[in-house]
Amino acid sequence: MSAHVQDEDFDVDDPTLTRFDLVKEGARRDGVEIVHYAPRFPVPGTRREKRIVRTIGLLFALAGLLGLAFVVAYIAWPWSYKAGFNIHKFYTPVLGVTMGLSLAFIGVGMIAWGKKLLPEEISVQERHDGGSAADERKLTGETMLNMVDELGVKRRPLLGLAALAGMAPLGLVLAAPLVGGMIKSPHTDAQGNSDAVLFHTGWDPNQNKDLHGGQISLALDDGTKIRPEDVSVGGQITVFPNLIDPNTKEFVGNSNDYADSPTLLIRLRDADAAAMRENLKHVTQNVGSPWGNFVAFSKICTHAGCPASLYEQQTNRLLCPCHQSQFNILDNARPIFGPATRHLPMLPINVDADGYFYAVSDYKEPVGPGFWER
Repeated sequence: MSAHVQDEDFDVDDPTLTRFDLVKEGARRDGVEIVHYAPRFPVPGTRREKRIVRTIGLLFALAGLLGLAFVVAYIAWPWSYKAGFNIHKFYTPVLGVTMGLSLAFIGVGMIAWGKKLLPEEISVQERHDGGSAADERKLTGETMLNMVDELGVKRRPLLGLAALAGMAPLGLVLAAPLVGGMIKSPHTDAQGNSDAVLFHTGWDPNQNKDLHGGQISLALDDGTKIRPEDVSVGGQITVFPNLIDPNTKEFVGNSNDYADSPTLLIRLRDADAAAMRENLKHVTQNVGSPWGNFVAFSKICTHAGCPASLYEQQTNRLLCPCHQSQFNILDNARPIFGPATRHLPMLPINVDADGYFYAVSDYKEPVGPGFWER
């Protein structure tokens, strides 16, 4: 190697210089002294080197296979809830295991590549201020190209192909949640009915004709129907659609099939109820309708679907304890704090001739998180 002391004595375009000469000079100009530099395999192509290359290639290949397994499981594995011990229970664990092992194999492969194949190097660097001249930029470029040479991809094509095959599926893993959301439209059901998924809950009388007797009453968790006198002034209660399975005669309004239907029925004080009705006059979007001093809002937070269930009767705020979103009940459950950006849908309610609350119709707006707005 050539030794150069002054910058002006070093011609970066000298064809007799090796790439490492340029690398060493660039390092020297940057205040870096290469104290020790030694290739792992001075004689390329030894049996030990080939064995290490095959091992690292296998790690990348396993990472790729597990990444593909994640994508296949994400699309094809049964994911919907089903009671009992069944394959549906393993959906999330399978995704976690395949992704975790894929990333682990990639990490181990990269560490092994660095520890077993890259040259040993010890350098000491001094910091400097200011920009770099044109010849120093060229030296930096050659340094980067030298790093590529040190990786040994050109003379170890197996590693390059294995790394590409192993990391490409990880790109699919990252894209799967985004692309997966487009596989099935959230606005249609299996028959292609428009908005059948988002805009219909257990409170829709047309969607649940066989489960109620003409109108859907508000019921407790055990199926008991609710009267106005069941809720104290300033109090609240969680209600469900009074749906009865015609075959088993059991109450199913609180089942997972109607997990989009839990509703918070609130009884406001007279002054608060008057303020709420005045605020509703200025609301432009479709909203439900209260009955007297009673108002019913979806219990599903519009941020991430958590249960918004902590009601502060003094401030008329509804708090979601999971991510601290707060909703102003007197102002159409408008979010006033936290990550939620959309108000809670209001359920139109009334009282029938027997004095029981019932839903006049389904919610006027979709319940739950507003992912579909994006």
